[in-house]
Amino acid sequence: MTRKLNFSEMAASIKEAVTDIKWWGSIGQIVIGCLFVAIAFVVFINPYDLVPGGIYGFALVLHNLFPTIQAAVFGYILDTFLIVTALILFGGAFGGRTIFAVLVTPGLMLLLDWLVYPSQEVALTCDPEQLLGGLVNLSDHLLLTAIIGGVFSGIGVGIVIRNNAATGGTDITGMILHRFAKMKFANGVLLSDALIVLSGLIVIGFGIGLPEGKEPAGLLLTLYSAVSIFVNAKVLGYTIDGASRDKLLYIICDEHSARMREYILHELNRGGTYIKAKGMYTDHDKEMIFLVVNRKEVRNVQHKIKEFDPKAFVVVTDAYDTFGQGFKPFPEENAMPTE
Repeated sequence: MTRKLNFSEMAASIKEAVTDIKWWGSIGQIVIGCLFVAIAFVVFINPYDLVPGGIYGFALVLHNLFPTIQAAVFGYILDTFLIVTALILFGGAFGGRTIFAVLVTPGLMLLLDWLVYPSQEVALTCDPEQLLGGLVNLSDHLLLTAIIGGVFSGIGVGIVIRNNAATGGTDITGMILHRFAKMKFANGVLLSDALIVLSGLIVIGFGIGLPEGKEPAGLLLTLYSAVSIFVNAKVLGYTIDGASRDKLLYIICDEHSARMREYILHELNRGGTYIKAKGMYTDHDKEMIFLVVNRKEVRNVQHKIKEFDPKAFVVVTDAYDTFGQGFKPFPEENAMPTE
């Protein structure tokens, strides 16, 4: 279901937002996220000819097929289409923040180019031997630079996404896949980037479709690019979801159930739910405790269960997201997908 754009409501929403200190804090975090992305590309991806994935990675592939059209033109066309789509699907707040991030990221890249290279001419060549005076030349360690680039990019994009925005490109395709294909966001980005790397392998790596006289870059750099994108997707998911996930416990405790209740309510300071159950073997009615705790609390709960009833039966599983008192607040209406 799409949203109808109401520009008067959008203007009122923007006016209300800019007077809110939380809004400015969110914008600051978006800038920090964009800075991480810029560092990833300027320092660890571009100097080593890695196919970076994303819209501009695909634009580079198209430029190799149609060299008379600059990659930036392809990138601008593709990003504009995706931003308009996001504006329609996810609302004005999303579109405005994404446009801001899309504009800030290349600006920070240009600033970093000016800071890390001795001259503009050298910056155009992306010569790793001239990067910070040769202090960060990783030409002989391409696997390391692919991993570090993926880490920085994943952290940066994750910070931006957590603030209801995106850096454009495959971030938006990931959200569209999340909305309509019910795919986890990080997996949607991984799929989009994987297809771009595959196209880069075919065109740039193997030279299929390249104009005469242009040599293919080879298979190895494309494989390193795939490593970088895989690391980026994993770090992205980790950044969005957080370092730890909550745990869901199903507890069947025949003895000292009252002591278990007192422990959960007063020592653990949590709530729980009794669920009516029946033992299949004994055919006796039982009460199963449904309990959600954070990862750090699981071990203590297990020790208490063993203390109260050594014959208790417990199942521990991951709770992907937990909302409510004592856990995360419910997401806002226009919040970005975080899975």
